[in-house]
Amino acid sequence: MSAQGDCDFLVKRARELVNEDPWAAKAWLITARTLYPSDFNIQYEMYITERNAERTASAGRLLYDMFVHFPEQPVVWQEISIITAALRNDCQDKQTQFLRGLFETLPGRVQCEMLLKATEQCFNTLEKAEMLLLLLRRFPESVVQHGVSLGETLLEAENIEDQETPVNCFRKLFVCDVLPLVIHNPDMRLPTSLLHKYLHKAAEFYIAYVTKAPSAESQHQGSQDAANLKSPTKRSSQKYIIEGLTEKSSQIVDPWERLLEILSVVGVRCEWQIDKGSRTFVDILHRMKELCRYISNFDNEAHLKYKNQVVYSTMLVFFKNAFQYVSMIQAPLFQGPSTPIQSTWILLEDLSNVYSDVDVDRNKHIHKKRKLGDGREKTMSSDDEDGSGKGRGRHIMINKAELPNSVEMLESFKIARESWELLHSQETLENEFTRICLSWKTDSWLWMRIFLTDMIIYQGQYRKAIGSLQQLASFQALQQQVPAQGSLEQHRALIQLASCHFALGEYRLTCEKVLEVICYMVPQAQDPGRALEEVAKVKKKYRKGTDLRLLPCTSKSIMPYCLQLVLACFKLRAFTDNRDDLALGHVIVLLQHDWPRGESLFLKAVDKICQEGNFQYENFFNYVTNIDMLEEFAYLRTTEGGKIHLELLPNQGLLIKHHTVTRGITKGVKEDFRLAMERQVSRCAENLLTVLHRFCINEKIILIQTLA
Repeated sequence: MSAQGDCDFLVKRARELVNEDPWAAKAWLITARTLYPSDFNIQYEMYITERNAERTASAGRLLYDMFVHFPEQPVVWQEISIITAALRNDCQDKQTQFLRGLFETLPGRVQCEMLLKATEQCFNTLEKAEMLLLLLRRFPESVVQHGVSLGETLLEAENIEDQETPVNCFRKLFVCDVLPLVIHNPDMRLPTSLLHKYLHKAAEFYIAYVTKAPSAESQHQGSQDAANLKSPTKRSSQKYIIEGLTEKSSQIVDPWERLLEILSVVGVRCEWQIDKGSRTFVDILHRMKELCRYISNFDNEAHLKYKNQVVYSTMLVFFKNAFQYVSMIQAPLFQGPSTPIQSTWILLEDLSNVYSDVDVDRNKHIHKKRKLGDGREKTMSSDDEDGSGKGRGRHIMINKAELPNSVEMLESFKIARESWELLHSQETLENEFTRICLSWKTDSWLWMRIFLTDMIIYQGQYRKAIGSLQQLASFQALQQQVPAQGSLEQHRALIQLASCHFALGEYRLTCEKVLEVICYMVPQAQDPGRALEEVAKVKKKYRKGTDLRLLPCTSKSIMPYCLQLVLACFKLRAFTDNRDDLALGHVIVLLQHDWPRGESLFLKAVDKICQEGNFQYENFFNYVTNIDMLEEFAYLRTTEGGKIHLELLPNQGLLIKHHTVTRGITKGVKEDFRLAMERQVSRCAENLLTVLHRFCINEKIILIQTLA
């Protein structure tokens, strides 16, 4: 029998005995190994026997022998691959723990050499990087030799694979795993330019990761990628894009804190002006303001290194707080398709003083329905005040009951604005920040555009805000990132456009935008308006005409605001010296909303009608259903009310001519008026919002023409 035949016989005999008498099987293999020490099959069979019996120490020694004496055998590397996969796996099952224990029995030098050679056996860039990362974690001294090269390999692979987003497998491995090992290693000597590059890459990754909008496809891909992470042999570097990173809570914990830690370590290495100890983002902003005060020229060679400190530190504060603000007012942008849709919020000019901009002489034309209670004194007009908001802080009014975290949201908005202003306080800072934004393509970030638009509105730069809103509307349509929760949400930019046009005194454009939006609304049931009363009470603390309001983007909240906006557009025209009965009639119709807050303005309209001695508005009986107003107009026709000539019926001019010929000039008209008034009283129970909604839609053309 040949030597090979003898080897095969001995191995076969051992296999036959392994289940019946494992010790006899082991004896046969020891004998075979003694006779044929250079035969790989005998060595491998001994290893498999010990491994299956879960004898860690002996299996480890046999694996070491094979690694040393038979490195060319593919099955050896297959075993090593299984073991290294277990080392990278987070599972705690029995088999995985055994393989880890087996590896631990090997000498440290052998472990290091085995991992290095296993790395060389990998042809997939990502698997090779993960294998090398395993080496760096277990042997920190190897970071000096391999850390930077591994980082550069991952960044280069990212470019070669042409990733569309920084949230990809290569960047994640570099930022979350490799970079902390490199920058925390005290033996690493890294040039400042490389540190800046790595900070740039880390900031881009974490910001893009946190602000990434979820989608159904990305969540499905995420579960697949999670499986790929645990089974490297099933992974393709071409397809392995970590869309699963959108599942933030299960993937990366405290991304902002991780980024802050990287900023701190890089700052120490770059010799920045950094206070020791844990600091918050707000602390960082205050520190950067101080740094800017005593360093007036960041282009100076002595202070050049602090420019990057101010830019990157302030930039992180800005992005974190701007995102936090937008995530609260536009929560659906960052929620998955299975998450219940939350209301979005919209920043608008405050109109709570729209009803009190009058000075009525209450001693004239006193009537029981025209008296005001002692507790409802009107407020002086603020139309002559500067409503731009420049020169002092503007107040943002919000109903805290509807948005419990409003304090946190407003604080984020404030910090983000201050950060933006600091980044634009000096040309050298602004240029560097602009360069970074261009490289990150922040123009394509919808949430960023939303914040900048709100900030511009807050600053009172309405002309600039209009341009931004027009771009935003086009951008939303292009990106299709706004959840389909109703037409009103899709026309959110139109509401802000109307508010900006109003602030600029462009009332016709305001009316056009508002009426376009109202067409997409569904009138709600009438609300007592308690929230509006609360806002009015808070409003007294501040000057009027300079504040803003955050409203839920729902028909229930936005329709009353739109009605106030249309009223504000017609108010000035209605009360000018030039006679405009049509504008005055529109105002009377709109004043029915939120009655009796508009009662004093209605009294001013009545005074104007009394001064003219007549009034014509043929849509009166179509849309006026307020019982107080109806009684007031009925009173105006009496002798006590001044016998005011009212033309409130359609085609009343023709009726007067007809009655003049047949029955006299007033008898028939009075009867028609009385019957119309009686019919109108029966309509007082109608839903007022439905009536006003119909008014805005049916009279849209006339309303706009009146403001031309």
